[in-house]
Formats: sequence, structure tokens, C-alpha cells
Amino acid sequence: MNPSTDWEQRSADLWAAFDAAPDDWDEEEFRERIGALADELAPDHPVAAFERASAWDSTGHSDKAVPLYRKALELGIDGIRRRRSVIQMSSSLRNFGQPQESVRLLTEERERGSDELDDAVSAMLALALTSVGREREAVSIAVGALAKHLPRYQRSMANYARLLVESD
Repeated sequence: MNPSTDWEQRSADLWAAFDAAPDDWDEEEFRERIGALADELAPDHPVAAFERASAWDSTGHSDKAVPLYRKALELGIDGIRRRRSVIQMSSSLRNFGQPQESVRLLTEERERGSDELDDAVSAMLALALTSVGREREAVSIAVGALAKHLPRYQRSMANYARLLVESD
């Protein structure tokens, strides 16, 4: 069961307030407020795990966020939050020394489908690839993602991106 429209709005409002001025917030208070919202959902609700993970992550505690992202995924989180879970967890994994797992998760994610977070997946994958010494592939992915946003040269940039990793 998905959270109510009212719940979603209150969550969005809290995140918007935090994102607008994160330095104005006491991190513990912010996590408590997210936790109180999450507590309105069932204890095993994947959105509750995701929201708690995101709050820990956004306040600099990736180590506490990763297990909660994993829980959200195991509980079957879906929609855009599923993809955000993968992106955010992969970022955290990369940041604390597990870039190979980050690369694996993001590579799988790119193959799952397409939505408005495609470029975020690509950007995070490019960063993770640099952490494992695959810089040419990282640049290829980044340029390929950027190419479609350029007012001109889209085809040229897409070809350059492909040629960076194509075997001779």
C-alpha cells in the first residue's frame, strides 16, 4: 500500500525545507521528523526504510543509510523511489570504499529501463567507474549522457562517447 497523498505532501514539504537550507537544520531533529513520518507507515513498509535511509544519507551518515536502502529494496520498494534507492545507495557505497558494488548496481540499473533519473544513474556510474580505474568508460558515459542535452553536436558527441570505449 502506498502512502496517502497527504503523507506524500508532508514528506515533500519536509524535504523541500531541508533542501532549501540544510545548514539551518539540526540534523538529529531532521532525522527525528523524517522518522516520525516513517512511523505513520507500517513497520515493514519499504517507503519508511527509504525515507529513513535518505535522512541518514543527507545528514552525512552513509554507513547507517546503506542497510536501510537494502531493506527498502528487499521489501519491494517500487517506482521512482526504487531507482533513487539504488542511486543513493551506490553513491554511499562508493564513498566508503565499495566502488565495485556501486558499479555493479548502477550497471544493472541502466539496463532496467528508462525514466527521468537516467542521467543521474549515468553520472553516478561515471563517478564509480573512476573509483575503480575505468576512466575512459566513465568519460564515455558522461559525454553520452550530456550529448542529448546539447543544442548542437549531439550526434558527434554521442559518437565520440562510443569511440572512447569501442575496441580498435
